[in-house]
Amino acid sequence: MITALTGTQIREAERPLLERGRGPELMARAAHGLYRVLVAELLRTRGRLYGARAAAVVGKGNNGGDALFALAELAGRGVRTTAVLTSGVAHPGGLAAFTAAGGRVERALPPADVTIDAVLGTGASGDFTPPLPRPDGLVVACDLPSGLDADTGVASAGVWPVDVTVTFGALKTGLLVGRGRALAGRIEVVDIGLRPYFVQPDAFVLEEADVAALLPRPRDDWHKYTRGVLGVVAGSEQYPGAAVLTTAAALATGVGMVRHVGPPHVRRAVLAAHPEVVASGSPEGRVQAWAVGPGIADDAGQQRAFDLAVGSGLPVVIDASGLERIPGPPLAGRAVLTPHAGELAAVLTRLGPTVERADVEARPVAWARLAAERLGATVLLKGPATVCAASDGTVCVQSSGHPYLATAGSGDTLTGVLGALLATAPDARPVHLAAAAAVIHGLAGRAASEAGPFGATELAEAVRRAVARLAS
Repeated sequence: MITALTGTQIREAERPLLERGRGPELMARAAHGLYRVLVAELLRTRGRLYGARAAAVVGKGNNGGDALFALAELAGRGVRTTAVLTSGVAHPGGLAAFTAAGGRVERALPPADVTIDAVLGTGASGDFTPPLPRPDGLVVACDLPSGLDADTGVASAGVWPVDVTVTFGALKTGLLVGRGRALAGRIEVVDIGLRPYFVQPDAFVLEEADVAALLPRPRDDWHKYTRGVLGVVAGSEQYPGAAVLTTAAALATGVGMVRHVGPPHVRRAVLAAHPEVVASGSPEGRVQAWAVGPGIADDAGQQRAFDLAVGSGLPVVIDASGLERIPGPPLAGRAVLTPHAGELAAVLTRLGPTVERADVEARPVAWARLAAERLGATVLLKGPATVCAASDGTVCVQSSGHPYLATAGSGDTLTGVLGALLATAPDARPVHLAAAAAVIHGLAGRAASEAGPFGATELAEAVRRAVARLAS
């Protein structure tokens, strides 16, 4: 499991070392880590270092010092180096090392094989206008793209998108969410020795091994009930396909049984696609968890079934139409809500002050945390990066999806996957299961995309392949 910290937390971790006079040591480690990534990128793109050209846009603080020291190391390998000082001054030690190695200070950026963005670091906030237009070619950010808020992922309109971000100490939350995810490119983390000084991380990223550990392992004493039974309240006359997609995903994830609740014509559609499903018109029978809401619309019978399932105290995934019907906080049992930004804004507005979709998209971690705390539930906020927040403030951020997952019915598939995990892993934390479902959904999207654009119908079989890959 990867940990992410805010820029504020990183600065607090640095404080005791800076107070002991170890600032130059931290800068040397950061600069050398940046240098190593630059070497790798130049070798990848040019095949050799000698004769390459590297430039940097350098601010007056330590972030600029990191870049100048890295350029000095590159100059020692035969790279022609140039720096543009945005404030007319720069970190004294870094500038001295840079010029001593033969680096040149210019007023404008020359053509370069790689350009370093090193104007602002983690301490910057507020509006920022880059001093120069983004150059063509490879751009590498020193710690984070200048003007990006390391805590939230908020960024000014003109912030440069970069190809690689070399970030120091730990992964920053702001690189994972909001505009940070799109601006940061590939992220490389350089360890500079801060780990002993870290406090509770701001967020976590589940890796594939973490997800695999949450999947049930086959046992000789299994029967259909001990493997997990998921109840599904989904579909209506208006949206019968939602039930088919949700049940398909649950079966592909690996439950022992799916009980579907829906009106007669929806049940017939589900059974035609999946004859192994037990279908009825009321939420009766033994289940370990519920997945409710996809496509129920304003069907009165489905709404009654929804209320019974949510009030049962069993683990429950609430999606789509169900988000408009959630009872007042706190929610009973192990509830997970799966809204997109617009739906979360509507939920929050019903709980308190008016919240707009744009607010949620700009600060997804903060709003998902607030909703989880107020509802006493877990919130899986769908988007380019999936933010999963627990009521105690724990957050997981997953970014393993594929753009083709932005298709009708994709959310129904995610609901089925998460419902199955809740039914089969009763001892796991819902926030971790939500993050695991996002990983499986993302891997399935990538697998399905190998054949080109896809719809939600193709996702279920891809979910099966993703789960099989993780289990192996």
